[in-house]
Order: sequence, then C-alpha cells, then structure tokens
Amino acid sequence: MSEGQSKSQLAYHWIKERIVRQEFTPGYRLVLSTIAGELGMSVVPVREAIRQLEAEGLVTFERNVGAHVLMVNDSQYRHSMQALSILEGSATALAARALTAEDLREAREINDRMIAQLEDFDPRVFTTLNRHFHSKLFSKCANPRMLDLVEAEWVRLGHLRDSTFTFVPGRAQESVREHENLVRLIETGAPLGEIEKVSRRHRSATLDAYLIHEHPDETLGLPAF
Repeated sequence: MSEGQSKSQLAYHWIKERIVRQEFTPGYRLVLSTIAGELGMSVVPVREAIRQLEAEGLVTFERNVGAHVLMVNDSQYRHSMQALSILEGSATALAARALTAEDLREAREINDRMIAQLEDFDPRVFTTLNRHFHSKLFSKCANPRMLDLVEAEWVRLGHLRDSTFTFVPGRAQESVREHENLVRLIETGAPLGEIEKVSRRHRSATLDAYLIHEHPDETLGLPAF
C-alpha cells in the first residue's frame, strides 16, 4: 500500500483499474469477501470502495443481490459525453495560457500519430491517443476539481463504450482536423471563450455522429455552443 493511502483507497483504485482495463466487464459480480482476501484486508474498506465507485456510476449495489459492474447504458453514454463536452471545454480554456510551445509540439505529435492510424485503423489505439491528446491540452488547468471531474467522465466513457470510433470510423478523420484547429487557436492566443467553444463543439460532434449512426430516427443532439 502506498504511503498515506488508506485501505479503502487501495481497494478503490484496485477495483477501478480492473474496470478500466475491462478485466471486470459490465455485469461482473464484485464479491466483497473475495476482493478483501485478494488484497489482504477486511470487507469494511472494500465496502467503502464499492460505495465510492457506485457514486461515480461505475458500480451498482443492491441489498441481498450484491455489487456488480454497471451494465452499458446508451443514455448514460450520452450524458457522459454531454458532461465531458462542457467540463473538458472549460478545462482546456483554463489551461490554454499555461501551455508552452513544447506542450503544443507534443500535442501535434500525438495528433500526427492519430493521422498515421487512419490508414490501418484500430479504434482502441486511436481512442487512447485521443485521450492523450486532450489530456495534453487540459492537464495544466489550475482548477483541481475541474480536472477530477474531467478524469471521472473519461473513465466512465471508457467503461460505457469501448470506442465511439468503432461505430463511426469516419468521424476519426474529422476529429484530427479539429485537433489541429484547436492547437492553432491556443498557439495564436485566441480568446479563451473561442477556445472553449471550439473544444465543446469538437466533443459534441463526436456524440452527434454516434447518434446519427445508432439512432437515425432521432434528431436530438448536443446543443450548439
């Protein structure tokens, strides 16, 4: 156990890591006594960890039934994407002035790797690079609460949907072009409101592409910011 880390925190991170890596898949039963035995602790801190994961929307717990990894839910995916468009857009704008030329160079390098992926497309690799790209742009946001919320939604998305680009691979080409535009706005010192709006619209466009593909009879998408 890391110094300063409680047993419940250790259990929380241990379980969450396995959900993120999809070792514990949707519907997987989380047996508290088994996890406690694996970690060499009592069930009390494991129960506390389960409560925290339930609050984050990754686990469901029912009396007399037990704890399970939350099943994939289409509406939850929409809600997470909507929340992330707002949170990530704000965090990116708040971080913009702190980004250095080296930060932007690294962001472009990641985007170049994403472009290279377009020829032999692997949705999982592309999604991982996409997360690294955006993290590079918002990680210097000075508001730690905002960063915690963004990270929580990224984790939730990774659990809810393996990769949106699996469903709408054509969106990947649009996405890398939008990335370059976003980097250019930050590089040229564009107004923070414009950076935030473009970042939000970028996330909204991915959700809209998914809805058009999966629910063509619906007209509901994200509002234009």
